[in-house]
Amino acid sequence: MPPSLVLALVLVATPSAASRPNILFIMSDDHAAHAISAYGSRVNETPNLDRLAREGMLFRNTFVTNSICTPSRASILTGTYSHKNGVPVFNRFDGSQATVASLLHAAGYYTGMIGKWHLGSDPVGFDRWEILPGQGVYNDPVLYTATGEKTYAGRYVTDLITDLAIEFIRSRPKDRPFFLMCHHKAPHREWTPDERHRLMFEKRRIPEAPTLWDDYATRTDALHENRQRVADDLTRLDLKLVPPPGLDPAARQSWLFTKPAEVTIEEHGQALTLRGEALARWKYQRYMQDYLACVQSVDDNVGRLLDFLRQSGLERDTIVVYTSDQGFFLGDHGLFDKRFMYEESLRMPFLVRWPAVVRPGSTADAIAINVDFAPTFLDAASVKVPETMQGRSLLPLLRGETPADWRTAMYYRYYHDPGHHNTRAHYGVRTATHKLIYFWRKDQWELFDLRADPAEMKNLYGQPGQEAITAELKATLARLRRELQDDDRFADRLPPDGVDGTAAQLRGR
Repeated sequence: MPPSLVLALVLVATPSAASRPNILFIMSDDHAAHAISAYGSRVNETPNLDRLAREGMLFRNTFVTNSICTPSRASILTGTYSHKNGVPVFNRFDGSQATVASLLHAAGYYTGMIGKWHLGSDPVGFDRWEILPGQGVYNDPVLYTATGEKTYAGRYVTDLITDLAIEFIRSRPKDRPFFLMCHHKAPHREWTPDERHRLMFEKRRIPEAPTLWDDYATRTDALHENRQRVADDLTRLDLKLVPPPGLDPAARQSWLFTKPAEVTIEEHGQALTLRGEALARWKYQRYMQDYLACVQSVDDNVGRLLDFLRQSGLERDTIVVYTSDQGFFLGDHGLFDKRFMYEESLRMPFLVRWPAVVRPGSTADAIAINVDFAPTFLDAASVKVPETMQGRSLLPLLRGETPADWRTAMYYRYYHDPGHHNTRAHYGVRTATHKLIYFWRKDQWELFDLRADPAEMKNLYGQPGQEAITAELKATLARLRRELQDDDRFADRLPPDGVDGTAAQLRGR
Protein backbone atom coordinates (compact mmCIF):
# COMPACT_ATOMS: atom_id res chain seq x y z
CA MET A 1 0.00 0.00 0.00
CA PRO A 2 1.45 3.40 -0.94
CA PRO A 3 2.51 5.55 2.03
CA SER A 4 0.00 8.22 1.04
CA LEU A 5 -2.85 5.75 1.33
CA VAL A 6 -1.59 4.51 4.69
CA LEU A 7 -1.57 8.09 5.91
CA ALA A 8 -5.12 8.56 4.66
CA LEU A 9 -6.24 5.72 6.89
CA VAL A 10 -4.91 7.46 9.98
CA LEU A 11 -6.99 9.96 11.89
CA VAL A 12 -6.49 13.46 10.58
CA ALA A 13 -6.06 14.82 14.09
CA THR A 14 -3.33 12.79 15.74
CA PRO A 15 -4.14 12.35 19.44
CA SER A 16 -1.82 13.76 22.07
CA ALA A 17 0.97 11.53 23.34
CA ALA A 18 -0.75 11.35 26.74
CA SER A 19 -3.74 9.57 25.20
CA ARG A 20 -1.62 7.08 23.27
CA PRO A 21 -0.20 4.20 25.31
CA ASN A 22 2.98 2.39 24.50
CA ILE A 23 2.32 -1.15 23.22
CA LEU A 24 4.64 -4.07 23.97
CA PHE A 25 3.42 -7.06 21.99
CA ILE A 26 5.20 -10.23 23.16
CA MET A 27 4.52 -13.34 21.10
CA SER A 28 6.05 -16.78 21.38
CA ASP A 29 5.87 -19.54 18.80
CA ASP A 30 3.77 -22.67 19.46
CA HIS A 31 3.15 -21.94 23.14
CA ALA A 32 0.05 -23.88 24.14
CA ALA A 33 -2.30 -22.10 26.55
CA HIS A 34 -2.40 -25.26 28.64
CA ALA A 35 1.33 -24.86 29.30
CA ILE A 36 0.61 -21.69 31.30
CA SER A 37 -0.35 -22.10 34.93
CA ALA A 38 -2.81 -19.20 34.78
CA TYR A 39 -4.71 -21.30 32.22
CA GLY A 40 -4.70 -24.32 34.52
CA SER A 41 -1.56 -26.12 33.34
CA ARG A 42 -1.01 -29.60 34.78
CA VAL A 43 2.60 -29.71 33.60
CA ASN A 44 4.39 -26.47 34.58
CA GLU A 45 4.36 -23.19 36.48
CA THR A 46 4.74 -19.83 34.71
CA PRO A 47 4.95 -17.17 37.45
CA ASN A 48 5.64 -14.20 35.18
CA LEU A 49 2.84 -14.95 32.75
CA ASP A 50 0.64 -15.53 35.78
CA ARG A 51 1.70 -12.07 36.94
CA LEU A 52 0.34 -10.63 33.70
CA ALA A 53 -2.96 -12.42 34.33
CA ARG A 54 -3.03 -11.27 37.94
CA GLU A 55 -2.32 -7.65 37.03
CA GLY A 56 -4.42 -7.61 33.87
CA MET A 57 -6.96 -9.65 31.92
CA LEU A 58 -6.92 -13.29 30.85
CA PHE A 59 -8.93 -14.12 27.74
CA ARG A 60 -10.37 -17.62 28.05
CA ASN A 61 -11.54 -18.06 24.47
CA THR A 62 -9.04 -16.62 22.01
CA PHE A 63 -8.64 -18.64 18.81
CA VAL A 64 -6.44 -18.70 15.73
CA THR A 65 -8.09 -18.58 12.30
CA ASN A 66 -5.46 -20.77 10.56
CA SER A 67 -3.23 -22.72 12.92
CA ILE A 68 0.16 -22.44 11.28
CA CYS A 69 2.94 -19.92 11.90
CA THR A 70 3.21 -17.78 8.76
CA PRO A 71 -0.54 -17.44 8.07
CA SER A 72 -1.26 -16.55 11.69
CA ARG A 73 1.42 -13.87 11.69
CA ALA A 74 0.00 -12.37 8.50
CA SER A 75 -3.49 -12.32 10.01
CA ILE A 76 -2.20 -10.70 13.19
CA LEU A 77 -0.46 -7.96 11.21
CA THR A 78 -3.33 -7.22 8.83
CA GLY A 79 -6.44 -8.00 10.84
CA THR A 80 -7.63 -10.17 7.93
CA TYR A 81 -8.11 -13.85 7.17
CA SER A 82 -5.69 -15.83 5.00
CA HIS A 83 -7.87 -15.62 1.90
CA LYS A 84 -7.72 -11.82 2.12
CA ASN A 85 -4.07 -11.20 3.02
CA GLY A 86 -2.70 -13.75 0.52
CA VAL A 87 -0.94 -15.99 3.06
CA PRO A 88 -2.86 -19.28 3.34
CA VAL A 89 0.27 -21.40 3.80
CA PHE A 90 3.91 -20.25 3.64
CA ASN A 91 3.41 -17.58 0.99
CA ARG A 92 5.63 -14.51 0.91
CA PHE A 93 3.88 -11.69 2.74
CA ASP A 94 3.11 -8.60 0.67
CA GLY A 95 4.22 -5.73 2.89
CA SER A 96 2.50 -3.09 0.74
CA GLN A 97 -0.87 -3.88 2.32
CA ALA A 98 -2.01 -1.99 5.41
CA THR A 99 -0.66 -3.45 8.65
CA VAL A 100 -0.97 -2.46 12.26
CA ALA A 101 2.72 -1.47 12.19
CA SER A 102 2.46 0.77 9.13
CA LEU A 103 -0.66 2.48 10.45
CA LEU A 104 0.81 3.10 13.90
CA HIS A 105 4.02 4.34 12.34
CA ALA A 106 2.07 6.79 10.18
CA ALA A 107 0.29 7.98 13.32
CA GLY A 108 3.58 8.87 14.99
CA TYR A 109 4.46 5.71 16.89
CA TYR A 110 8.09 4.58 17.09
CA THR A 111 7.79 1.03 15.78
CA GLY A 112 10.02 -1.99 16.16
CA MET A 113 10.09 -5.67 15.24
CA ILE A 114 12.62 -7.88 17.04
CA GLY A 115 12.84 -11.66 16.82
CA LYS A 116 10.92 -14.15 14.72
CA TRP A 117 9.27 -12.65 11.64
CA HIS A 118 8.88 -15.72 9.38
CA LEU A 119 6.98 -14.00 6.58
CA GLY A 120 9.41 -14.34 3.69
CA SER A 121 9.78 -10.60 3.07
CA ASP A 122 11.42 -7.70 4.88
CA PRO A 123 9.33 -5.98 7.55
CA VAL A 124 7.61 -2.77 6.44
CA GLY A 125 6.34 0.02 8.67
CA PHE A 126 9.05 -0.25 11.32
CA ASP A 127 11.60 2.33 12.41
CA ARG A 128 13.83 -0.53 13.44
CA TRP A 129 13.76 -4.24 12.81
CA GLU A 130 16.11 -7.10 13.61
CA ILE A 131 14.78 -10.50 12.67
CA LEU A 132 15.73 -14.16 12.58
CA PRO A 133 16.12 -15.68 9.11
CA GLY A 134 13.19 -18.06 8.67
CA GLN A 135 12.87 -20.21 11.77
CA GLY A 136 16.23 -19.06 13.13
CA VAL A 137 18.24 -21.15 15.59
CA TYR A 138 18.31 -21.38 19.36
CA ASN A 139 22.07 -21.06 19.88
CA ASP A 140 24.48 -18.57 18.25
CA PRO A 141 21.61 -16.95 16.34
CA VAL A 142 21.98 -14.77 13.27
CA LEU A 143 19.72 -11.72 13.02
CA TYR A 144 19.12 -9.58 9.96
CA THR A 145 18.55 -5.83 9.77
CA ALA A 146 17.85 -3.51 6.85
CA THR A 147 21.59 -3.00 6.43
CA GLY A 148 23.15 -6.38 7.14
CA GLU A 149 23.36 -9.34 9.46
CA LYS A 150 25.04 -10.20 12.73
CA THR A 151 25.89 -13.49 14.42
CA TYR A 152 25.47 -13.39 18.18
CA ALA A 153 28.02 -16.04 19.13
CA GLY A 154 27.55 -17.61 22.54
CA ARG A 155 24.01 -16.27 22.94
CA TYR A 156 20.73 -18.07 23.52
CA VAL A 157 17.97 -16.70 21.31
CA THR A 158 15.28 -16.04 23.94
CA ASP A 159 17.65 -14.08 26.17
CA LEU A 160 19.02 -12.19 23.16
CA ILE A 161 15.62 -11.14 21.81
CA THR A 162 14.72 -9.82 25.27
CA ASP A 163 17.99 -7.89 25.54
CA LEU A 164 17.36 -6.28 22.14
CA ALA A 165 13.77 -5.45 23.13
CA ILE A 166 14.95 -3.73 26.31
CA GLU A 167 17.57 -1.81 24.34
CA PHE A 168 14.91 -0.72 21.82
CA ILE A 169 12.71 0.69 24.57
CA ARG A 170 15.61 2.31 26.42
CA SER A 171 16.96 4.07 23.31
CA ARG A 172 13.58 5.10 21.84
CA PRO A 173 12.72 8.75 21.10
CA LYS A 174 11.18 9.92 24.36
CA ASP A 175 8.68 12.22 22.64
CA ARG A 176 6.89 9.37 20.79
CA PRO A 177 4.92 6.37 22.06
CA PHE A 178 6.35 3.03 20.98
CA PHE A 179 4.93 -0.12 19.43
CA LEU A 180 7.28 -3.07 19.80
CA MET A 181 6.73 -6.58 18.50
CA CYS A 182 9.00 -8.77 20.65
CA HIS A 183 8.57 -12.17 19.02
CA HIS A 184 10.29 -15.27 20.33
CA LYS A 185 11.36 -18.38 18.44
CA ALA A 186 10.70 -20.55 21.49
CA PRO A 187 9.16 -22.99 22.12
CA HIS A 188 9.13 -24.00 18.44
CA ARG A 189 10.39 -27.41 17.33
CA GLU A 190 13.13 -28.75 17.87
CA TRP A 191 12.70 -27.41 21.41
CA THR A 192 16.31 -26.73 22.35
CA PRO A 193 16.52 -25.21 25.84
CA ASP A 194 19.47 -23.40 27.31
CA GLU A 195 21.48 -25.43 29.78
CA ARG A 196 20.09 -23.84 32.94
CA HIS A 197 16.48 -24.51 32.05
CA ARG A 198 17.26 -27.94 30.58
CA LEU A 199 18.64 -29.04 33.94
CA MET A 200 15.48 -27.80 35.68
CA PHE A 201 13.40 -30.38 33.78
CA GLU A 202 15.94 -33.14 33.12
CA LYS A 203 14.83 -35.33 36.03
CA ARG A 204 11.18 -34.35 36.13
CA ARG A 205 8.40 -36.72 35.21
CA ILE A 206 5.74 -34.81 33.30
CA PRO A 207 2.11 -35.95 33.76
CA GLU A 208 0.88 -37.60 30.60
CA ALA A 209 -1.82 -35.87 28.59
CA PRO A 210 -5.20 -37.44 29.43
CA THR A 211 -5.79 -38.21 25.73
CA LEU A 212 -2.23 -39.37 24.94
CA TRP A 213 -3.52 -42.86 24.06
CA ASP A 214 -6.50 -41.71 22.01
CA ASP A 215 -7.39 -44.45 19.47
CA TYR A 216 -9.34 -41.99 17.25
CA ALA A 217 -12.49 -44.09 17.35
CA THR A 218 -15.44 -42.26 15.69
CA ARG A 219 -13.12 -39.62 14.17
CA THR A 220 -12.62 -39.10 10.43
CA ASP A 221 -9.80 -40.45 8.29
CA ALA A 222 -7.88 -37.18 8.67
CA LEU A 223 -6.86 -37.84 12.26
CA HIS A 224 -5.90 -41.44 11.46
CA GLU A 225 -3.72 -40.28 8.55
CA ASN A 226 -1.82 -37.51 10.33
CA ARG A 227 1.95 -37.79 10.81
CA GLN A 228 2.54 -35.74 13.95
CA ARG A 229 2.27 -38.44 16.58
CA VAL A 230 4.50 -38.47 19.62
CA ALA A 231 4.79 -42.26 19.46
CA ASP A 232 5.73 -42.50 15.78
CA ASP A 233 6.89 -39.21 14.29
CA LEU A 234 9.45 -37.57 16.57
CA THR A 235 12.93 -37.74 15.07
CA ARG A 236 16.25 -38.47 16.71
CA LEU A 237 16.98 -34.76 16.44
CA ASP A 238 13.76 -33.94 18.31
CA LEU A 239 14.73 -36.44 21.00
CA LYS A 240 18.29 -35.05 21.28
CA LEU A 241 19.89 -38.43 20.56
CA VAL A 242 23.62 -38.33 19.83
CA PRO A 243 24.77 -39.64 16.42
CA PRO A 244 27.44 -42.35 16.32
CA PRO A 245 30.94 -41.02 15.64
CA GLY A 246 32.49 -41.10 12.20
CA LEU A 247 29.43 -40.29 10.08
CA ASP A 248 29.94 -38.00 7.11
CA PRO A 249 27.68 -34.90 7.03
CA ALA A 250 25.03 -36.47 4.77
CA ALA A 251 24.86 -39.67 6.81
CA ARG A 252 24.72 -37.69 10.05
CA GLN A 253 21.83 -35.61 8.74
CA SER A 254 19.98 -38.74 7.64
CA TRP A 255 20.53 -40.36 11.03
CA LEU A 256 19.23 -37.31 12.94
CA PHE A 257 16.03 -37.03 10.89
CA THR A 258 15.14 -40.72 11.17
CA LYS A 259 12.14 -41.62 13.35
CA PRO A 260 13.47 -44.35 15.66
CA ALA A 261 11.46 -47.53 16.28
CA GLU A 262 13.69 -48.36 19.25
CA VAL A 263 16.02 -46.44 21.53
CA THR A 264 18.66 -47.72 23.93
CA ILE A 265 19.07 -45.72 27.12
CA GLU A 266 21.07 -46.18 30.29
CA GLU A 267 19.10 -46.90 33.44
CA HIS A 268 20.66 -47.79 36.79
CA GLY A 269 23.98 -48.29 35.05
CA GLN A 270 22.64 -50.78 32.52
CA ALA A 271 21.63 -50.48 28.88
CA LEU A 272 17.88 -50.70 28.30
CA THR A 273 16.30 -50.92 24.86
CA LEU A 274 12.86 -49.35 24.57
CA ARG A 275 10.21 -50.31 22.04
CA GLY A 276 6.45 -50.01 21.65
CA GLU A 277 4.52 -48.41 24.50
CA ALA A 278 7.60 -48.01 26.72
CA LEU A 279 9.34 -46.10 23.93
CA ALA A 280 6.28 -43.91 23.33
CA ARG A 281 6.14 -42.98 27.02
CA TRP A 282 9.86 -42.15 26.99
CA LYS A 283 9.46 -40.03 23.85
CA TYR A 284 6.66 -38.07 25.50
CA GLN A 285 8.86 -37.31 28.49
CA ARG A 286 11.80 -36.19 26.35
CA TYR A 287 9.56 -34.00 24.20
CA MET A 288 7.84 -32.37 27.14
CA GLN A 289 10.99 -31.86 29.21
CA ASP A 290 12.59 -29.86 26.39
CA TYR A 291 9.41 -28.04 25.40
CA LEU A 292 8.70 -26.92 28.97
CA ALA A 293 12.31 -25.88 29.54
CA CYS A 294 11.98 -23.58 26.50
CA VAL A 295 8.71 -22.22 27.90
CA GLN A 296 10.39 -21.56 31.25
CA SER A 297 13.02 -19.43 29.53
CA VAL A 298 10.28 -17.41 27.81
CA ASP A 299 8.51 -16.93 31.14
CA ASP A 300 11.70 -15.75 32.85
CA ASN A 301 12.33 -13.26 30.04
CA VAL A 302 8.78 -11.93 30.21
CA GLY A 303 9.58 -11.25 33.86
CA ARG A 304 12.69 -9.33 32.84
CA LEU A 305 10.63 -7.12 30.51
CA LEU A 306 7.97 -6.47 33.15
CA ASP A 307 10.65 -5.55 35.70
CA PHE A 308 12.31 -3.21 33.21
CA LEU A 309 9.03 -1.39 32.51
CA ARG A 310 8.45 -0.91 36.22
CA GLN A 311 11.99 0.29 36.91
CA SER A 312 11.77 2.69 33.94
CA GLY A 313 8.51 4.26 35.06
CA LEU A 314 6.72 2.96 31.95
CA GLU A 315 4.41 0.43 33.55
CA ARG A 316 1.21 2.46 33.78
CA ASP A 317 1.38 3.88 30.26
CA THR A 318 2.28 0.63 28.49
CA ILE A 319 -0.07 -2.07 27.24
CA VAL A 320 1.65 -5.44 27.58
CA VAL A 321 0.21 -8.28 25.52
CA TYR A 322 1.36 -11.89 25.64
CA THR A 323 0.19 -14.47 23.14
CA SER A 324 1.40 -17.27 20.89
CA ASP A 325 0.94 -17.50 17.13
CA GLN A 326 -1.35 -20.50 17.72
CA GLY A 327 -1.88 -23.36 20.13
CA PHE A 328 0.04 -26.64 20.23
CA PHE A 329 -0.52 -30.29 21.04
CA LEU A 330 1.28 -31.48 24.18
CA GLY A 331 0.60 -35.16 23.63
CA ASP A 332 -3.12 -34.38 23.39
CA HIS A 333 -4.70 -36.99 21.09
CA GLY A 334 -1.20 -38.47 20.94
CA LEU A 335 0.01 -35.46 18.92
CA PHE A 336 2.63 -32.75 18.81
CA ASP A 337 2.52 -29.71 16.47
CA LYS A 338 -0.73 -27.84 15.57
CA ARG A 339 -2.76 -27.34 12.28
CA PHE A 340 -5.93 -29.19 13.31
CA MET A 341 -9.01 -27.31 14.50
CA TYR A 342 -9.05 -29.29 17.74
CA GLU A 343 -9.01 -27.20 20.91
CA GLU A 344 -5.35 -27.53 21.90
CA SER A 345 -4.22 -26.26 18.48
CA LEU A 346 -7.02 -23.72 18.02
CA ARG A 347 -6.80 -21.97 21.38
CA MET A 348 -4.28 -19.16 21.87
CA PRO A 349 -3.14 -17.71 25.19
CA PHE A 350 -4.00 -14.02 25.34
CA LEU A 351 -3.03 -11.94 28.36
CA VAL A 352 -3.29 -8.14 28.50
CA ARG A 353 -2.05 -5.78 31.19
CA TRP A 354 -3.00 -2.12 30.87
CA PRO A 355 -3.09 -0.48 34.30
CA ALA A 356 -4.89 2.63 33.04
CA VAL A 357 -7.83 0.63 31.67
CA VAL A 358 -7.89 -3.07 32.64
CA ARG A 359 -9.07 -4.19 36.05
CA PRO A 360 -6.44 -6.47 37.64
CA GLY A 361 -7.35 -10.16 37.79
CA SER A 362 -10.19 -9.83 35.31
CA THR A 363 -11.19 -12.39 32.67
CA ALA A 364 -13.06 -12.35 29.37
CA ASP A 365 -15.12 -15.30 28.13
CA ALA A 366 -16.25 -13.78 24.81
CA ILE A 367 -14.81 -15.28 21.62
CA ALA A 368 -11.73 -13.40 20.39
CA ILE A 369 -9.67 -14.29 17.31
CA ASN A 370 -6.21 -13.36 16.08
CA VAL A 371 -7.57 -10.95 13.45
CA ASP A 372 -8.82 -8.86 16.39
CA PHE A 373 -5.30 -7.99 17.55
CA ALA A 374 -4.53 -5.31 14.93
CA PRO A 375 -7.86 -3.47 15.39
CA THR A 376 -7.33 -3.57 19.15
CA PHE A 377 -3.88 -1.99 18.98
CA LEU A 378 -5.10 0.69 16.59
CA ASP A 379 -8.17 1.46 18.69
CA ALA A 380 -6.07 1.70 21.85
CA ALA A 381 -3.81 4.18 20.05
CA SER A 382 -6.82 6.24 18.83
CA VAL A 383 -6.02 5.37 15.22
CA LYS A 384 -8.87 4.70 12.80
CA VAL A 385 -9.35 1.02 12.05
CA PRO A 386 -9.55 0.41 8.27
CA GLU A 387 -12.81 -1.04 7.05
CA THR A 388 -10.80 -3.74 5.27
CA MET A 389 -9.87 -5.31 8.59
CA GLN A 390 -12.09 -8.29 9.41
CA GLY A 391 -11.44 -8.36 13.13
CA ARG A 392 -12.96 -6.22 15.88
CA SER A 393 -11.32 -4.16 18.58
CA LEU A 394 -11.19 -5.93 21.92
CA LEU A 395 -11.23 -2.62 23.80
CA PRO A 396 -14.81 -3.04 25.06
CA LEU A 397 -13.87 -6.42 26.54
CA LEU A 398 -10.76 -4.93 28.13
CA ARG A 399 -13.01 -2.36 29.78
CA GLY A 400 -15.20 -5.14 31.15
CA GLU A 401 -18.05 -4.73 28.67
CA THR A 402 -19.27 -7.24 26.10
CA PRO A 403 -21.19 -5.57 23.23
CA ALA A 404 -24.63 -7.01 22.55
CA ASP A 405 -23.63 -7.80 18.97
CA TRP A 406 -20.37 -9.56 19.84
CA ARG A 407 -19.63 -12.70 17.81
CA THR A 408 -21.04 -15.98 19.07
CA ALA A 409 -19.13 -18.12 16.56
CA MET A 410 -15.75 -18.09 14.83
CA TYR A 411 -14.60 -19.40 11.45
CA TYR A 412 -11.42 -21.42 10.88
CA ARG A 413 -9.69 -22.61 7.72
CA TYR A 414 -6.50 -24.66 7.21
CA TYR A 415 -5.17 -25.14 3.66
CA HIS A 416 -1.85 -27.04 3.69
CA ASP A 417 -2.80 -30.50 2.36
CA PRO A 418 -0.95 -32.82 2.59
CA GLY A 419 1.83 -30.47 3.63
CA HIS A 420 3.91 -31.21 6.67
CA HIS A 421 2.65 -34.00 8.88
CA ASN A 422 0.03 -35.08 6.33
CA THR A 423 -2.60 -32.88 7.97
CA ARG A 424 -5.73 -32.67 5.85
CA ALA A 425 -7.24 -29.37 4.72
CA HIS A 426 -10.38 -28.39 6.58
CA TYR A 427 -12.57 -25.55 7.69
CA GLY A 428 -15.18 -25.22 10.38
CA VAL A 429 -17.06 -23.21 12.93
CA ARG A 430 -16.78 -23.05 16.71
CA THR A 431 -19.41 -21.66 19.06
CA ALA A 432 -19.43 -21.52 22.84
CA THR A 433 -20.87 -25.02 22.96
CA HIS A 434 -20.17 -26.89 19.71
CA LYS A 435 -17.70 -27.35 16.90
CA LEU A 436 -18.29 -28.49 13.32
CA ILE A 437 -15.33 -29.39 11.08
CA TYR A 438 -15.39 -30.19 7.36
CA PHE A 439 -12.40 -31.96 5.75
CA TRP A 440 -13.25 -30.88 2.25
CA ARG A 441 -10.80 -33.07 0.36
CA LYS A 442 -11.99 -36.10 2.28
CA ASP A 443 -15.65 -35.01 2.18
CA GLN A 444 -15.94 -35.94 5.86
CA TRP A 445 -17.38 -34.09 8.84
CA GLU A 446 -16.84 -34.01 12.58
CA LEU A 447 -19.21 -32.60 15.20
CA PHE A 448 -18.37 -32.15 18.87
CA ASP A 449 -20.43 -31.12 21.87
CA LEU A 450 -17.84 -29.11 23.81
CA ARG A 451 -19.88 -29.09 27.01
CA ALA A 452 -20.32 -32.86 27.26
CA ASP A 453 -17.05 -33.73 25.50
CA PRO A 454 -14.46 -30.94 25.96
CA ALA A 455 -11.63 -33.32 24.92
CA GLU A 456 -13.35 -33.93 21.56
CA MET A 457 -13.21 -37.70 21.75
CA LYS A 458 -16.64 -38.50 20.29
CA ASN A 459 -17.63 -37.41 16.80
CA LEU A 460 -21.40 -36.91 16.80
CA TYR A 461 -21.81 -36.13 13.11
CA GLY A 462 -24.61 -38.20 11.58
CA GLN A 463 -25.72 -39.59 14.93
CA PRO A 464 -29.43 -39.68 15.82
CA GLY A 465 -30.54 -36.61 17.71
CA GLN A 466 -27.87 -34.34 16.19
CA GLU A 467 -29.86 -33.19 13.17
CA ALA A 468 -30.97 -29.82 14.57
CA ILE A 469 -27.59 -28.69 15.89
CA THR A 470 -25.89 -29.90 12.70
CA ALA A 471 -28.24 -27.86 10.53
CA GLU A 472 -27.77 -24.82 12.76
CA LEU A 473 -23.98 -25.06 12.63
CA LYS A 474 -23.95 -25.55 8.86
CA ALA A 475 -26.09 -22.45 8.46
CA THR A 476 -23.70 -20.51 10.71
CA LEU A 477 -20.74 -21.81 8.74
CA ALA A 478 -22.32 -20.72 5.47
CA ARG A 479 -23.13 -17.28 6.90
CA LEU A 480 -19.58 -16.71 8.15
CA ARG A 481 -18.06 -17.78 4.84
CA ARG A 482 -20.37 -15.37 3.06
CA GLU A 483 -19.66 -12.47 5.43
CA LEU A 484 -15.90 -13.05 5.31
CA GLN A 485 -16.02 -13.44 1.51
CA ASP A 486 -14.18 -16.74 1.54
CA ASP A 487 -14.57 -17.71 -2.10
CA ASP A 488 -12.26 -20.77 -2.10
CA ARG A 489 -9.59 -18.97 -4.10
CA PHE A 490 -6.88 -21.01 -2.37
CA ALA A 491 -8.72 -24.33 -2.33
CA ASP A 492 -7.62 -26.97 -4.82
CA ARG A 493 -11.27 -27.83 -5.37
CA LEU A 494 -14.64 -26.82 -4.02
CA PRO A 495 -16.65 -29.03 -1.68
CA PRO A 496 -18.59 -31.50 -3.82
CA ASP A 497 -22.14 -30.67 -4.76
CA GLY A 498 -24.83 -32.41 -2.82
CA VAL A 499 -23.06 -32.67 0.55
CA ASP A 500 -26.15 -32.70 2.71
CA GLY A 501 -27.63 -30.10 0.37
CA THR A 502 -25.24 -27.42 1.66
CA ALA A 503 -22.56 -27.10 -1.02
CA ALA A 504 -23.98 -23.94 -2.58
CA GLN A 505 -24.35 -22.32 0.83
CA LEU A 506 -20.81 -23.29 1.82
CA ARG A 507 -19.47 -21.60 -1.31
CA GLY A 508 -21.09 -18.40 -0.08
CA ARG A 509 -23.24 -18.08 -3.22
